[in-house]
Order: sequence, then C-alpha cells, then structure tokens
Amino acid sequence: MSSLITEDEISHEAEIVWLEDVEGLDYVRQSLDRLPTRKGRPAYHRDGRMVGYALLDTTAKASRASGTFRRRVFWLLPHDRDSQPAGLYAKSAPAEAVDPRTLEPRVKGYKTERSEGGPPSTAMQELGITLPL
Repeated sequence: MSSLITEDEISHEAEIVWLEDVEGLDYVRQSLDRLPTRKGRPAYHRDGRMVGYALLDTTAKASRASGTFRRRVFWLLPHDRDSQPAGLYAKSAPAEAVDPRTLEPRVKGYKTERSEGGPPSTAMQELGITLPL
C-alpha cells in the first residue's frame, strides 16, 4: 500500500502523531484510511495496534461523495517482527511496510535494509551509507 500512496494524497498532512516510540521498530505498516475528520485520533478496527496517524491541515478537502478525509494510519499486526522477531517477517517486511525513521508529514517513507530484516553490510556501516529498497 505504501507504493500506492501518492504525494498528492498526503500533500495536506500537517503532522504525524506517534502513539509509541518508533525508534525501536524496524518497520510500521501504513495505509490511507477514509476518516470523518482532519484531526484527532481515529478509531482503529484492525487486529494488532495503531502506532501513529497523520493530522491534516485546514486546506484538506473532504471527498464530495463520502464526506471523509483520506489520512494515513500506521499500525502493526500481532505477527509482525516487533512481537515475533523470528516469525514470518524475520527477514522481510509486508508490502505496505516502511521504516518509520523515513516518515514525515507529506513524505511517503520507504523500506530500508533494516526494515527488510537485515543489517547493513559492514562496508556500508563504515561508510555511513543506507539505501532505500
């Protein structure tokens, strides 16, 4: 889903609110949800837990058809790497996952070696290089 999110769809983001410290998370899942308001904590209806969400600025327009706003929500499922380090995503990440350290308002974020389950190579660490995947 992260690859399906366009810059235009997130161009009205004012802030990202984190509900927990994301520094220790290798990845978070992101989706663009239809929500009734520009601001405030959205209701959460998935398994797992919401770890953050975007707030929109006052120039964001509601959909004419539904009256809702498209806002990003960041979340994790019970079988994600933070809860099951040796599980399904030990050496990979879900399609909609991005490294939370690459996220900002109006920035889609991207996968990194860390989010994909592998540490950077020694040479890359020595040179201070990280590559988006």
